[in-house]
This record gives sequence, C-alpha cells and structure tokens, in this order.
Amino acid sequence: MAQPAVSQNPVMYAAVEERAQFIVRTYAHLLGAILGFVGIEMYLFSSGLAMPIAAWMFQFSWLIILGAFMLVSWVASRVAHQVDSVPLQYAALAGFVIAEAIIFVPLLVAAAIQSPDIIKSAAQVTILGFIGLTAVAFYTRKDFSFLRSFLAWGFLVAIGLIVMGIVVGFELGTYFTIGMIGFAGAAILYDTSNVLHHYPADRHVGAALALFASVALMFWYVLRLFMARE
Repeated sequence: MAQPAVSQNPVMYAAVEERAQFIVRTYAHLLGAILGFVGIEMYLFSSGLAMPIAAWMFQFSWLIILGAFMLVSWVASRVAHQVDSVPLQYAALAGFVIAEAIIFVPLLVAAAIQSPDIIKSAAQVTILGFIGLTAVAFYTRKDFSFLRSFLAWGFLVAIGLIVMGIVVGFELGTYFTIGMIGFAGAAILYDTSNVLHHYPADRHVGAALALFASVALMFWYVLRLFMARE
C-alpha cells in the first residue's frame, strides 16, 4: 500500500503556479517510472534473460518473493516520502521500479506464452482505467483521503488471503482478481487526491512512486484477469 502523504505545508495551500508545477513534475516522474519499467522488461525479454529469471524465481516460495518485495516497497516508500536528500529519493524510485520489473517477469513470461496479445490488451485497459480515475479526481476535486482506512484494511485482508492461498494451496479465483482491480482503482483515487491536496510541493518523487505502485498493482491484476479468461 502507498505511503500516506506527508501533511506538512500541503500543496493545496501553495500558490497556483507552484501547485501546477508540482502536478506536472509528479506526472512527468510517473511517466518516467512507467517508461523505465517498460524499458527494463523489453531488455529482459529481448536479451533472453526473462526466462532464466522466471525459472530462478519459481525455485523459491512465493511467500519469500512477496516478503522481499514488500520490504523493498516499504523502504523505497519511506525514503521517497521522508528523506530530504533528493538523490536518495530518486534512488528509491529507481529501486522500486527495478523491483517491480523483476517481480513481474514470471507473470509476463506466462502471459507471453499463453498469448502475446494479452499483455498489450491488459496494458491498454490499465491505461484507460488510470486516465478515467485520474479525470474523476481532477474534475471533482474531491478529497479521497477517507479511503485510507479502507485501503489499509483491504491491504491486510488481501495479504492474508494471498498467504492462505499459498500455504493451503487454493486458487483465489476471478472474484478476488476483480476485487483487487477495484482496490487498485481506489488506491489511484486516493493517491491522486493526495497529489492535489496533501503532498508538500517538494515531494513529487514520493507522489510519483505512490502512483506508480497503484498503477502497477492494477496492471498486475488486469493481466491476471485477461489470462484467466483465455
């Protein structure tokens, strides 16, 4: 789950020009993170490294991989949101993008084997979903910070179900996947609202990281949904 936005000197009280600059910087960094993710995946697949990485990751329990990823996510989020050093903030964002790219490899390999068009279709749906939710947040200007409790509890429930599924060995099914897509959509609304209302004007890197995490989560489960339909 995304790190809650820092509330000191929130951007909503800044001058119009400063708010506009913050929003532009945030979404420029989000675009850079997405392009970086795509670039890493393209390199891994074109170089032939994707299959060995996927095979290597399949040797480990998914709980170990999930735990390692959550640790990287937590550290990167705290650094990007709380550390004053700008280079460290960028390092946190870059590290998180790399971690996301690696953890996506087995799923993308499976999807590519099943049907090459699945990845493209899932990406298009994710982009459209993100644009639509962003438009809602910008048009309504509503503060969606009330979603924080829902996201916190939803995150804990989702992790619990995932762990139970791995330990007991049962499939969570299509309804869980759809629920997680809805969860990711709520996270995008929450993160976008924080960009408009609660982030300090100097935390565009942290804001971009939070948005990227939510977009990646939506893409993960949209892709799984497309794979389940084939």
